[in-house]
Amino acid sequence: MRKLVRAAGWCVVLGGALLWTGCSNIPEAGFGPRSVKAAVKPDKERKTAPEFSLKDSNGQTVHLADYKGKVVLLDFWATWCGPCKVEIPWFIEFEQQFKDRGFAVLGVSMDEDGWDAVKPYMEDLKINYRILLGNEQVSDTYGGVDSLPTTLLIDRQGKIASVHIGLAMGKEEFRNDIDHLLETSRLETPNAASGAASDRALTLLTAAK
Repeated sequence: MRKLVRAAGWCVVLGGALLWTGCSNIPEAGFGPRSVKAAVKPDKERKTAPEFSLKDSNGQTVHLADYKGKVVLLDFWATWCGPCKVEIPWFIEFEQQFKDRGFAVLGVSMDEDGWDAVKPYMEDLKINYRILLGNEQVSDTYGGVDSLPTTLLIDRQGKIASVHIGLAMGKEEFRNDIDHLLETSRLETPNAASGAASDRALTLLTAAK
């Protein structure tokens, strides 16, 4: 969080120059924007997303594991981050468009001022997805989030399919990747699994007669 506080000042100084990159603090290079785009990885190359336990705006504890079985867009952001403000309307639209297909957006605010800064911002932008309050621990767990926005797409198995830093990815590219994950990473539901097991048992029982 200390890095991100310093980065906030950098974003203010550069203003619109950062709209297509990201707000960051890179120790090796000093303050500066960076933008990294990663394509959706093949299944075998994906790693499990680290678990976390964070509070939402209603004070409820949220675990990433609560969303197992859904495709999740996990967005690390802050109210002072210009590029974040560009992406948020996209994510509002995605939440509305894909939620009935097993998709969810989770926004993790890295604001030092906490809910005092975040709740009014949520109301102003009419954010329709769940916002959590981040901390140093979750930042470290995810490898040190030193650039915002940092956005991960997580498949239904809870594995990281892609990571995007800054505004390296356009709205339609995000939409296409979400749609791809929804179509290709379907989990067998418990009911379907039970039904399949029952069919197999019935087949074996019939064969035994």
